Amino acid sequence: ALSSEDTPELLFDLRLQRDALRSGTIYSLVSKAVARNPPRAAGRRSGFSSSIISGLAQGSGEYFTRLGVGTPARNLYMVLDTGSDVVWVQCAPCKSCYSQSDPIFDPTKSASFSGIPCGSPLCRSLDSSGCNQRRMCLYQVSYGDGSVTFGDFSTETLTFRRTSVGRVALGCGHDNEGLFVGAAGLLGLGRGKLSFPSQTGSRFNRKFSYCLVDRSASSKPSSLVFGDAAIPRGALFTPLLTNPKLDTFYYVELLGISVGGTRVPKISPSLFKMDQDGNGGVIIDSGTSVTRLTQPAYTATRDAFRLGARNLKRAPDFSLFDTCFDLSGQTSVKVPTLVLHFRGADLSLPATNYLIPVDSSGTFCFAFAGTMNGLSIIGNIQQQ
Repeated sequence: ALSSEDTPELLFDLRLQRDALRSGTIYSLVSKAVARNPPRAAGRRSGFSSSIISGLAQGSGEYFTRLGVGTPARNLYMVLDTGSDVVWVQCAPCKSCYSQSDPIFDPTKSASFSGIPCGSPLCRSLDSSGCNQRRMCLYQVSYGDGSVTFGDFSTETLTFRRTSVGRVALGCGHDNEGLFVGAAGLLGLGRGKLSFPSQTGSRFNRKFSYCLVDRSASSKPSSLVFGDAAIPRGALFTPLLTNPKLDTFYYVELLGISVGGTRVPKISPSLFKMDQDGNGGVIIDSGTSVTRLTQPAYTATRDAFRLGARNLKRAPDFSLFDTCFDLSGQTSVKVPTLVLHFRGADLSLPATNYLIPVDSSGTFCFAFAGTMNGLSIIGNIQQQ
């Protein structure tokens, strides 16, 4: 439980601990993946949108959206997660529910709530399913950090501002345990067949985008947009790749990294390439905070950054960060630029997306980390 007296340092350290568990979850999912067919859908409908709110005030490094669940709609905070598929909310009656900022959703008070029969294709699409005594579908989703949600798999209406989307398959969780903080549930935005975009893609031309607010809890909310309006003018595109063994994640092709205007020579595209078995590669994940680069790429990037920032006063390591600086008393500093080179698009990061404050006394750290796993993860700090 979080206390109002918790320091920014403690909150940030807790966030990094959850972040390490999150990345571990992803690595274990990929390593255990069994081949499944990627989802397909077609059709069209005009777009809709929702606000995105930083979860920092709740002690979470994740991002929340506010949407209505049920009829009449009950507004709830939901975690945005491009790294998982199943949509779920905590439901009354609770066998075990964690603390959330909204009242627990009560399905008996919703006119649009409906259970899903055991033998239905939707129930069979679950990785882990069962049946209750009434032959209705039960679901369970376990996360690698030990968190779990269990309950009735059902269909319900979700409302994004003024747009209602009916018959969305979601978990109504009566037994939810683990590291969930503040939000009432999770909006799965992955590529698997049970994610919200895959279920409803035919209604919004299979397009969605999100823009993440910065880490300050006082920031104005940004938007999660579905439909043709999701593509802003002047947008650059990089192809999405598909892992033959796991359909959930959004893989992209990272070709190299530049620091201080110079391509880092020790980073070749092969460091980020996914092999035929689905190992390696690069994913974009909204639920991971800190970008993890495969170790050789991280070491080369970090060393180039240290060289370019050699005039800055160094500070001790902080948590998983091994390159920190004491910027106390300084109003502005010059740091090397950083560019991620994707196929078809170069992403030039603002300095605030890779040199971040970790305490209230002027310590800033280089917000990347290395991983011995071959899979690299682009996290939400770098996506802001």
